[in-house]
Amino acid sequence: MSGRRKPRLLVLNQYYWPGIEATAQLLTELCEALSEDLDVKVVTGQLHGQEAQPHRSFRNGVEILRVPSTSFERSKLFARASNYATYLTSALLRGLRGRRPDVVLCMTDPPIVANVALLVARRFRAPLVVISQDVFPEIAVQLKRLENPVVMSLLRGLVGLYLRRAERIVAIGDTMRRRLEEKGAPAERMLVIPNWIDTTRLSPLDKSNHWSRSWGVDEKFVVMHSGNVGHAQDLDSLIRAGTFLRDLDDLLIMIIGMGARHAELVALAGLLEVDQVQFLYYQSRAVLPQSLSAADVHVVGLAAGLAGYVVPSRLYGILAVSRPVIVAADAESETAQLVSEAGCGIVVPPGRPELLARALRDAHDGKYDLEAMGALGREWVEREADRSVAVRRYRDLLLGLAS
Repeated sequence: MSGRRKPRLLVLNQYYWPGIEATAQLLTELCEALSEDLDVKVVTGQLHGQEAQPHRSFRNGVEILRVPSTSFERSKLFARASNYATYLTSALLRGLRGRRPDVVLCMTDPPIVANVALLVARRFRAPLVVISQDVFPEIAVQLKRLENPVVMSLLRGLVGLYLRRAERIVAIGDTMRRRLEEKGAPAERMLVIPNWIDTTRLSPLDKSNHWSRSWGVDEKFVVMHSGNVGHAQDLDSLIRAGTFLRDLDDLLIMIIGMGARHAELVALAGLLEVDQVQFLYYQSRAVLPQSLSAADVHVVGLAAGLAGYVVPSRLYGILAVSRPVIVAADAESETAQLVSEAGCGIVVPPGRPELLARALRDAHDGKYDLEAMGALGREWVEREADRSVAVRRYRDLLLGLAS
C-alpha cells in the first residue's frame, strides 16, 4: 500500500467471461475497467459448453481463475444446485490460498457466495463489498420456487449473516436498498450504484439493418423481449397479449433469449395459436446493437410482487439504442419509476395481458411519440447509467476501502 503496487482486489462470482449471464457480462466489464487501478483476480466457475476454458488465464488486465465445478444446463433445480455447491466449495478452498487481497468483492451469483467471500475476507482481515443483484431468498419465495420453511429460514440466516458483516453492501436500486435494510443491512453501510451499459458499444441504429433484414422483420411493427426467459419476466402476459392483437397483420412479437421457462412458453404460444410470436435464441453481443434497434418498442416484464427484489438490467440496453419501452411491473419497482420519471415509455400493471395489449395497440396506431420516448431514454442512460459513471463510483469505493 506504499504506492509500489496496485491494491489487490479478489472477486468471487460463479459466472464471468465468456458467460452470457447478465452478471457475467456486467462483472467482466467492471473488472476490466478497474484493472487500470487495481490488481484484479477473479475466482469463477466452469461454464456450460465452455468446459475447455483454461483454469488460469489473463484477459484485458484481469487474472481469471476457473475453479473445478459442475457445469450442467441450469433449467433443472438439481443441476443448478450441483453447480452452486461445487463452485462454492472450490471457490472457498481457492480463495483461502494465495496472496492477501486488500479488498474482497462479490456479486450475489449464486446467492450465498457472499458467505464464502465473508470467510475469505475474515481470513485475510480484508474489507468485503457485496453487490446485491437480487434479494434472496425472497425472490424465490415470491416466484413460488422455494416453499420449504426450514430451507427458507436457513437461507435467510445465511444472507443476514453477510448483510450485517460486510463493510459495504451495494444495491442496484433504491427500492432494493430498502428491502436489504429490512433484512438487517446497516443503513450506514449501504449505497446505491445502478447497473450500467456501455453507451459507446450500444448506440442507436436504423430499424432497417442487416440483422432485421436477414430475419425479414424490417417492415414489421416489432415488439421485442430480449433477455432471460425465466420466471421473473412474466412473459405469459406478453404471449397472452398477442391474442388481443391478431387483427394487426404487421405486428410481430419477438422473444429473444433462453431460460428456465423457454420450452413452457413456446408450448403456451402454440396452445393459444398466437402466430405473431416468434422465439429466437440468444443473439451474440456483436449483433446486439442491430437486434435491439430492430424493435419499434420493447417490453420489460417483472412479475407481481418482485419490486425491489430484482432489477432487470436489460432496460439499459434498450435505452442505449434509443428505443421506447413498455414496462409491465409494479409501480414501486425501480424499472417502472425510471421509465415514468425519464418519460421514455409506458407503465402498465403486471399480469394484465389485456392492458399490455392495449398499450401495444396504441403504440402501433401512433398514439405515442415513440421516437421522442426513445431519445429521452438515450439521454437518461448517457447521464445516469453509462459504464463510466458506475466504474467511477466503484473505483472510488474500492480504493477508499483499500487505503
